[in-house]
Amino acid sequence: MSEPRWLEWAKQIQSIAQTGLTYGKDRFDLERYDELRKLSVDILEQYTGVAREKIKLTFASDQGYATPKTDIRGVVFRDNRVLLVRERLDGAWSLPGGWADIGLSPSEVAVKEIKEESGFITEPVRLLAVLDKKFHHHPPEPYHIYKFFILCRVIGGTAAGGIETSEVGFFDEDELPPLSVERNTEAQVRTMFKFNRDPVLPVILD
Repeated sequence: MSEPRWLEWAKQIQSIAQTGLTYGKDRFDLERYDELRKLSVDILEQYTGVAREKIKLTFASDQGYATPKTDIRGVVFRDNRVLLVRERLDGAWSLPGGWADIGLSPSEVAVKEIKEESGFITEPVRLLAVLDKKFHHHPPEPYHIYKFFILCRVIGGTAAGGIETSEVGFFDEDELPPLSVERNTEAQVRTMFKFNRDPVLPVILD
């Protein structure tokens, strides 16, 4: 499923503007890049109805060369059942995870997020997949996002919700609860079960 063209255009315009504002030297060029950034905000405001100031703060305020954001998900199995956490934000379930943190490696982020959201202490095993979110059935959003899925094994801790999660559970593939599709789709979770059944499957890209 491809994202709406207007969203694709807005993200591309914002990327060009942000990079131009970072590296541009000529005063007139900088003014043009600033106008492009305002245009990207106009597009999102028109099509989403979100307040302009909120769009500027979350979508058009970054500095430096524009790059995708990174979302990291920890994949944990116990007795062939996958670990999911219930998100307080939407009441649906997801693989524990979140944005990558500056100063931490992808595997360190996975371990940290699993502990914070489920209570379990884990160690990383291997990378399972790196997916471009725009190619999958997620709701449209203003960021270009890469998703890392990292297999981890439990070495301690006990099940406990966290600040962002209210429940923790292990689920069979044929008994999945309602999933938080902003964070992971059913197809992605079922792909993780394929890795559990066949641990030598190669890493999936895109």
